[in-house]
Amino acid sequence: MNDEPAEITEEPRGCLFALSQPPLMFFLTFIATLILVTAVHDLYRW
Repeated sequence: MNDEPAEITEEPRGCLFALSQPPLMFFLTFIATLILVTAVHDLYRW
């Protein structure tokens, strides 16, 4: 058995790293825009 501690090559990445990814930000912006448009449409029916 190997009793040496495992070396950590990279720091653990948290939620802010995930939110900084451009594809996720584009997706969240798209969903937020859809929600905003539907909310405005429900509030102001022209």
